[in-house]
Amino acid sequence: MEKWRIIEDLCKGCGLCVEFCPKQCLKMSDSLNRIGYHPAILDKAEECTACALCAQMCPETAILIYRKVKVKSA
Repeated sequence: MEKWRIIEDLCKGCGLCVEFCPKQCLKMSDSLNRIGYHPAILDKAEECTACALCAQMCPETAILIYRKVKVKSA
């Protein structure tokens, strides 16, 4: 399962996610999305630590981060 998902058709190309990614994993796409913006794309998936700073900065909530939940045994 992937750690992240960018919903490209929600992205309005503001670039905040790219600016705040500590590992510089994201970049802006050269192609346009369905609503006419250059969406963010994950350029370096292997570098992504799923820190979720990109998702926190996204004003359109177009970025989803998935993490495994550790369950403690009782």
